[in-house]
Amino acid sequence: MVFMRRTTVYDVAERAGVSTATVSFTFRRPDIVRPETRERVLAAAKELDYVPNANARGLARGQTGVLGLYSFDMLIDRPLDDEGDFAAREEDIPHLDEGDGPSVLAYPLYVDEVQRGFELESWHRGRNVLLGTTALTGAGEDIMEVAGRVDGLAVFPSRYSDMLPFRTLCRNIPVVRLSQGAVEDPLACITCDNESGIRQIVEHLILVHDVRRVEFIGDCSNYDTCSRFAALCKYLHDRGLEVPTRPLDDNSMANADVRLVGLCEAIENGRLPQALVCANDQTAFEVIQVLRDAGLDIPHDVIVTGFDGVLASRVMSPSLTTVRQPMEAMGRLAARLLDEQAGIPWETNKCYQVPVRLLVRESCGCC
Repeated sequence: MVFMRRTTVYDVAERAGVSTATVSFTFRRPDIVRPETRERVLAAAKELDYVPNANARGLARGQTGVLGLYSFDMLIDRPLDDEGDFAAREEDIPHLDEGDGPSVLAYPLYVDEVQRGFELESWHRGRNVLLGTTALTGAGEDIMEVAGRVDGLAVFPSRYSDMLPFRTLCRNIPVVRLSQGAVEDPLACITCDNESGIRQIVEHLILVHDVRRVEFIGDCSNYDTCSRFAALCKYLHDRGLEVPTRPLDDNSMANADVRLVGLCEAIENGRLPQALVCANDQTAFEVIQVLRDAGLDIPHDVIVTGFDGVLASRVMSPSLTTVRQPMEAMGRLAARLLDEQAGIPWETNKCYQVPVRLLVRESCGCC
């Protein structure tokens, strides 16, 4: 493979017709650069796929390298519901004292456990961590700013991920995409074994609970959910059971006013299946709340399963049958891969898959 030379500050300066100092100030102190000059430099940098070299700056300052972790709309400040009903029902969760900190339905979730692993591994390796986050679609400039300050960058999944300038990022620093399968860009992808997890759920529902009709709930705008829905369809087909053509509800978290409309319609029309397989635990929590509000009992009226294995899945009532993915280990792996690259971009795509296991609990009728 032919190695592509990394764009330097000299290339940008030449293209923009300015000094290297002006290029440097444009990224470090944009407030002191004339707007028209700044725009010319930024345009040149974009044309050349240039990202400021954090390694060079770090060596010049004699500081320890930094690893970046970037997320979008993964964090929530309270349980996801329209009227605060989840928060009002914390008495349903055993051993949770009122006023004793954040609800376990809001924390810790997938993103929190992965971040913990990333920070722990970075700490053990003598690396600092820079966290970046945004809930806006115009995140390209923000992530480039973070990338310019770190020796490597891990990125959480998001509905906005496909709009990010990964090709530019990958030419300048090593990048890890979390919960993402193989892509064309030269970066590292880390995901869990979604297919095995769904297979374990399907086999348990069929062999232990004699379930014959299953529906899926989840927003298929990301890799994990798409993989889990595809695996569900595959294993239902292999068992000779009815295969859903689409999720019963896409549970789009982008619009709180229309969440779980499909589920509500199925309840009203008496079309609920024997089991609802949810794309993740967070979605399962909402599904259980809607079912309860409709006067239905879990698991006697309908079985509900999740995916992730976060803390709330164990302590809520009923406890949630789910698939546990090693989220802390995923964060540790991301930090290790970035640290070992030492700021050097990958030349080809690397894929890593971590194992999962089924946790059988009350929401399916066991325990």
